[in-house]
Amino acid sequence: MKKYIGLFVLLCCFSSWLTAGESYCFRVYLKDKGDSGFSVDEPEAFLSKESIQRRKKSGTPVTVSDLPIARAYLDTLAATGGEPVVQSKWLSTVVVASKDSTVANRLKGLAMVDSVKWVWKGSNDVVPAQEDDQEIRLVPSDTPLKEKYGYAENQIKMLNGVKLHEAGFRGEGMRVAVIDAGFQNVDRICVFDSLQLIGTHNVIYPGRSVYEADDHGTKVLSCMAANMPGIMVGTAPKASYLLIKSEDSDSEYPIEEDYWAAAVEYADSVGVDVISSSLGYFAFDADELSYDQAALDGKSSLISQAAHLAGQKGILMFCSAGNEGNGSWGKITFPSDASDILTVGSVTEEKKKSVFSSVGFTADYRVKPDVVALGSGSCVIDPQGNIRYASGTSFATPILAGMGVCLWQALPGLSNKEIIALLQEVSSQAKRPDAELGYGIPNIYKAYKKGTQYARAEH
Repeated sequence: MKKYIGLFVLLCCFSSWLTAGESYCFRVYLKDKGDSGFSVDEPEAFLSKESIQRRKKSGTPVTVSDLPIARAYLDTLAATGGEPVVQSKWLSTVVVASKDSTVANRLKGLAMVDSVKWVWKGSNDVVPAQEDDQEIRLVPSDTPLKEKYGYAENQIKMLNGVKLHEAGFRGEGMRVAVIDAGFQNVDRICVFDSLQLIGTHNVIYPGRSVYEADDHGTKVLSCMAANMPGIMVGTAPKASYLLIKSEDSDSEYPIEEDYWAAAVEYADSVGVDVISSSLGYFAFDADELSYDQAALDGKSSLISQAAHLAGQKGILMFCSAGNEGNGSWGKITFPSDASDILTVGSVTEEKKKSVFSSVGFTADYRVKPDVVALGSGSCVIDPQGNIRYASGTSFATPILAGMGVCLWQALPGLSNKEIIALLQEVSSQAKRPDAELGYGIPNIYKAYKKGTQYARAEH
C-alpha cells in the first residue's frame, strides 16, 4: 500500500484503558473547556494544514469549539478516581471509566461539571490480537470479467457514474475518512494494493491495528476503494483514505456515540474532505438508555449533534439510513437524522425500496433519507479477498459516497452543502420527495453537468 507521509497527530490523545474487570463509563458534560493554552488565532497548533485549508475553502472559521479540552480539567476528572478514555472538544464532553460506580457522584460534585450520564457497563478485558500469517496475500478466486468494473458494474451504472469516471474524475486529491467497526485484512487483500492510505486510527484501543477484527469496514471500503479491473472497481478508486474504527462489536451502549464523535473530530483534525459512515444506533443493551422516535430531530442525540457539526465545518458527510425498515423501529437511526449531512437509503436493482431500508421523516418533518443507491445485493469484497453480495444501507452509502467524492473533485468551487443540494436536485423524484426514497436515485453525471453550468454562470 502507498502511504501519505505526515499523518497529523492529535495533541490530546486518549488515555489507555483500565485493567481487566467489571467497569463503568460515565459521560461528563462540562460547563466549559477551561484554558487549554491554545488559541483560535493559531489553529496550526491543534489542526492540520489540510483541516485549516478546508475551513478556508468553505468559509468556516476556526472557533472555540475546535479548541481542545484543558489538560487541567482532565486531571481533575482523573483525581475523582476515574480515568478519561474518550472526549469530544466540539461538545465539551469526557467519558470517564472506573471500577467504582460511585465515581459518578464525585464527578457531579465538581464545579466544572454540568451533568453526568451513565453510558457503559461491562468487562473491559482486551481481546488478544488475532494470530495470522500477515505475509500471505489474499487474491480473489473469482473469474475476471470483460467489464472494467467487474462484478460491481450495476451499482455504479445505476447512479450514471461511469461517465464521470470517464471524464477523468475518480477521486484523485480527495481525502476520505471511513468510520466503521474494523477493516479486517485490508492490508493484505490484493484489490486494495493501490489504496492511497492517509493513515488509520483505532478510537477504542488507540495504537491497536484496525485490520485485525471486524470485516464490516472491509466490505464498506471495497464499494469505494477496490481497484482491480475485471473483478471490482469502486466508485472512488483514486481517493486517499483514512480508516477509523469506532464501533465496539461486543456490546451496544451509548458510549458508541462518544467513540463515533471522537472519530469524526479526529478525521476533521487530519483534514478530510468527506466522511462515509455506515453505523447507526437507537437501541442499547440497557433498555433505559435507548432512544424513542421523538429524539429523531437532529439535535437530541450526541452522535447527531457531532454529525451536524461536521457538516457545519465543511465536511461532506454520508451516513447510512439504517436497516430497520421491516423491524419494530422502522425509522432511520442516529445520526442519520442530522441536518447538513446526506442520509442514504437502499433500493433494489429494480429501483424499488429495499424492504429493510429505514424510512423518514425526522421528528421535525425533514426529508430523510435524502437519497438512495443500490443496497440489495451490492457487490463487496470479503475478508478473504473474494467477491460477495451483501445487502444493507451500509453498502448503498459508500457506493454513493464514492461518487460524491468524484463529483466534488470535479466541482471544487462548490461547498459541501451545495454538493448535497445538487445531488438532491438531480435525483429521480426531486420534485416529490417522500419518506421512503427521499429525493430518489441521483444521476451523478447530470449533477456534474449542472454543477459545471453553475460554475460558468458565476464567472
